[in-house]
Amino acid sequence: MKFGIIRERKNPPDRRVVLSPTECQNVLKQFPKAEILVETSPIRTFSDEEYIEKGLQVGDDMESCDVLLGVKEVPIDALLPDKKYFFFSHTIKKQPYNRELLRAILSKNIELYDHEVITNPKGQRLVAFGRYAGIVGAYNGFRAYGLKYDLYQLPKAENLKDQQALIAELKQIKLPNIKILLTGKGRVGNGAKEMLDGMGMKKVGVDDYLHKSFSEPVYCQIDAAEYNKRKDGIRGNKADFFQNPQEYKSNFFRFAKVTDFYIAGHFYGDGAPFLYTREDAKQSDFKIKVVADISCDIDGPVATTIQPSTIADPIYGYNPVSESEDDFKKENVIAVMAVDNLPCELPRDASVGFGEAFSKFVIPAFFNNDEDGILERARMTQNGQLTARYNYLQDYVNGTE
Repeated sequence: MKFGIIRERKNPPDRRVVLSPTECQNVLKQFPKAEILVETSPIRTFSDEEYIEKGLQVGDDMESCDVLLGVKEVPIDALLPDKKYFFFSHTIKKQPYNRELLRAILSKNIELYDHEVITNPKGQRLVAFGRYAGIVGAYNGFRAYGLKYDLYQLPKAENLKDQQALIAELKQIKLPNIKILLTGKGRVGNGAKEMLDGMGMKKVGVDDYLHKSFSEPVYCQIDAAEYNKRKDGIRGNKADFFQNPQEYKSNFFRFAKVTDFYIAGHFYGDGAPFLYTREDAKQSDFKIKVVADISCDIDGPVATTIQPSTIADPIYGYNPVSESEDDFKKENVIAVMAVDNLPCELPRDASVGFGEAFSKFVIPAFFNNDEDGILERARMTQNGQLTARYNYLQDYVNGTE
């Protein structure tokens, strides 16, 4: 089985890679029948030389590979027919901008495996960049806070080497006695938590957060059960909430009354209530002034996120009165950081973490007859057709919806 690590061709450029040089070595050691060819790339976070130093082949002959590994969507004109591809296709939610990509994949008889649907039998994702989104998102949020209030100047995350360099910068800043709220306890939320803990910030429980004052900055991490409650008054729980989101309403506003800086790292499911609405943000006791929305659902559960921002221009202001963009430094305007490709700012760390999971869960499936069904669940197309699991995309491919 010959794997090809393809060059990322999407714009804006993405410097991440599925397998680092060290991870490639690990794969070859573990699976003697595997071969790896690395396509030459001028932008990849690991240089061609770093792969060559580890004894790997670097070249341009991707035609000779069986399985091609990428991160972002492959441009249609760069797709090689009759190959197996792994990348984030951004088609599983019927994204209109990638309809032609999926059509091309089918017409070129490509077997597509989407990273987003590489799961265990329970449906839990096995490979993801979420932790790194949390790490960079939290850092960017503190950077936005400093810029809004002219308190300090943090360098951009993309100009720093790794997570430890980000934490070192955060340790040097002086914050007032603010309250920071973090939603989510999955990969993203816990990635953000690593940063708060790394900078030595005090963590407090829900009751103390809501009712006490502190002589230092503090944070509170909450999950769905704390910011939602059942409409019928019965005590709910997280499992029930994910099962029956329509039975719940938001209980978030009590946090908004005491929070200065909010980090959104939660997963938002269809049918769940918004955390806060545009009307909520208009209230005089809505205290949040800086939002780092890592989840970045536009016009969704975090109502101040009206558009994504970019790595080049990561912060915009949301004016709650006009419900529109404004200067984030104005007193009554909320500063919003909503970069939708945060892991790109920490490409080496993100690539190492992603590759470790990929070689642990996915590569073995090619050599053990896919005994855990990893490939079967992630295979979206085969023989020019959608597979049964992804047949719901047929109308999307046909353009009838």
